[in-house]
Amino acid sequence: MEVISMIVNNEFGVMQRVMAEFTRKRINVETIVEGKCEMASKARIVLTVKDRGEAEAAVGRLERLQDVEQVEIVDPHRHEAYALVSNGDSKVRLIGSIEEVAKLVAVTGPEQYIQIVNAL
Repeated sequence: MEVISMIVNNEFGVMQRVMAEFTRKRINVETIVEGKCEMASKARIVLTVKDRGEAEAAVGRLERLQDVEQVEIVDPHRHEAYALVSNGDSKVRLIGSIEEVAKLVAVTGPEQYIQIVNAL
């Protein structure tokens, strides 16, 4: 799993332009986290793809976008995963490495879950 982090202009349509680059290269995005960041009028987008080659191809395209201020493939030591799992009325939050969270989700076999990867 490769994590791509970018700082972009916090404006209407930026996410669509970013995702269009993945569509053009036929790269599937596994997870997306987006929100305001430490820089005024900017947002941080963190997303994951399965393959290093795909990540490098995407970064090459994203660097050319006018709305992207900064983009990088994040070192694996900075990765962190989150999951919210549900079995009926019971909900649990899981936090840890990508591998730890994936194992816990597999072991618990929840009825529903969402897993997100993030990095700073």
